[in-house]
Amino acid sequence: MSGRSPKGSHDVELEPPIRTMIDATNRGDTPTLLGAFSDDAVLTDWGRTFSGKAAIARWNGDENIGAQTRMLVTGVERSGHEVKVSVVVSGGGFNGAGVLSFELDGRLITRLVIS
Repeated sequence: MSGRSPKGSHDVELEPPIRTMIDATNRGDTPTLLGAFSDDAVLTDWGRTFSGKAAIARWNGDENIGAQTRMLVTGVERSGHEVKVSVVVSGGGFNGAGVLSFELDGRLITRLVIS
């Protein structure tokens, strides 16, 4: 991806709701993470879709904060309404490189696709 950087997560400029979601994941802060999503947000994790905040909370409890996930941002690319964030993930679930593709309504995440 263009914009790749070997710098740490805080050296990459991110939109506030994206920064909130990633920082909350790294701190294990579920209420703050859920607050970054709109009530009708949709999260797709490798083809599995979670619609609405309650479903995203279940995903988070099972596969994100519940799995002690940590994310290191390695780059960001913006195109139209989409923000693609390259990450390296570690923890008790998936470990490795991935891409988080976000759509925002300005102040909240409305769509997140994890690949």
